[in-house]
Amino acid sequence: MAEQPSWSHAIHVDGGFRPPAAGGTIPVHDKFSGELLGAAGRAEAADVDAAAASALTAQRAWAALPYTERAEVLRRAAAALRDRAGLSELIMRETGGIAGKADYEIAAATGELTEAAALASRPVGEVLRTGHPGRFSVCERVPVGLVAAITPWNFPLVLAMRVIAPALALGNAVLLKPSPETPLSGGLVLGEVFAAAGAPPGVLQVLPGGEDVGRRLVEHPDVAMVHFTGSTAVGREIARTAGALLKKTSLELGGNNALVILDDADVTQAGMIGAWSSFHYQGQTCISAGRHIVDRAVADAYLSDLTARAAAVTVGDPLREGAGLGPIINDTQLARARRLLDEAVAGGAKVLTGGTNEGRYFRPTVVVDVPPDSELWTEEIFAPIAPVAVVDGDEQAVAVANATDYGLVSSVVGTDVHRATEVARRLDCAMVHVNDATPQDEPLAPFGGIGRSGLGGRSGGDANLEEFTERRWRTVAGGPAHYPY
Repeated sequence: MAEQPSWSHAIHVDGGFRPPAAGGTIPVHDKFSGELLGAAGRAEAADVDAAAASALTAQRAWAALPYTERAEVLRRAAAALRDRAGLSELIMRETGGIAGKADYEIAAATGELTEAAALASRPVGEVLRTGHPGRFSVCERVPVGLVAAITPWNFPLVLAMRVIAPALALGNAVLLKPSPETPLSGGLVLGEVFAAAGAPPGVLQVLPGGEDVGRRLVEHPDVAMVHFTGSTAVGREIARTAGALLKKTSLELGGNNALVILDDADVTQAGMIGAWSSFHYQGQTCISAGRHIVDRAVADAYLSDLTARAAAVTVGDPLREGAGLGPIINDTQLARARRLLDEAVAGGAKVLTGGTNEGRYFRPTVVVDVPPDSELWTEEIFAPIAPVAVVDGDEQAVAVANATDYGLVSSVVGTDVHRATEVARRLDCAMVHVNDATPQDEPLAPFGGIGRSGLGGRSGGDANLEEFTERRWRTVAGGPAHYPY
């Protein structure tokens, strides 16, 4: 793949690409072959300060524009993203995902832009009743100001756009720090797209970098809001820092998600849902199923179906082999997956299929008899591993599903939809699906978690109004006021 010259050694500030102040770079490698794709600029704290100063001025002018002009920029960005040559292959190579995953990202990110364009015209205030004759009283929504978006590597394009599009639509400016694993498709591409769409310089700044950049964004006095998507451990640190500074914070964190299979489930349908929920994109999503909770009446049949599906998946480079799964993102993630599985097996768990890897290519794995106190059962996995527990009846299924501090998403599978829905209502999580996989996302749906899975609001649809604006009470007196002094 030809390197995009404007990206080389660059960050994106003031509407264009330029070298970072210290001149450092982040090498970007093909996750399949290991070959060098290019290099992004490595921003540092000084670059954050310069970008924030520029963004502060740009945001005020951007917010003052008629909503029609902001909406038009977003529509042009959607067209530029949709038509950008080579983007799907770039996402594949940079993330290690298959073509379907890359195409989903482009479609979902485009959807975020078109929905945000409509969001720009939504009413942003209400007239309030007042007990003061002659007073006009309103509650209006105003932009937060500068939004720092710190985004992950697993779905870099869409998870960045989920913040950028609505934040810009509502009059904010965004300082984006993409993951160092994916600074191109998750960062510099977006700078290019919005520049092509005619976004004013400074409303979107892209600052690839390490922990120092993230820390400076959180601490910067001009940053009014921090939106972080990533691990619970990092989210806690951001919450501590932002809380001390009294900053608005939205944290979309990890999950230990339950897939509940009831005794009347169609086993073939349940197996397909289970396989997709745990193996899709190597299990590297916060909404993957990390716990399969299966009624004993269908457990043998379910395990047989799920195991067969796992064994049939081709793992390799989809650009060369048409594979269904690619590599784990990096050696750190691979080592963690191996450790979680090996420790569970040492504690008595049994691997029914998979459990092996060639380099970072990890076979889809089904494992039973997992100790309930093992990290494979209690923590987010981020690998294509499906731990299965057998339960007796709906009551035990609900109890096991709720035995976690996470609260992101769950799914319930059963033929009796009313019964399955009633079970779903009892699950302690922010999102729940009946007769469908745990990985679900739509631009209009409120996405986020509770407990260890999130802190703050929700992204998507009307929730974005709450997320990226602040309420302001404004009154206008109809005549002179009278006070005792």
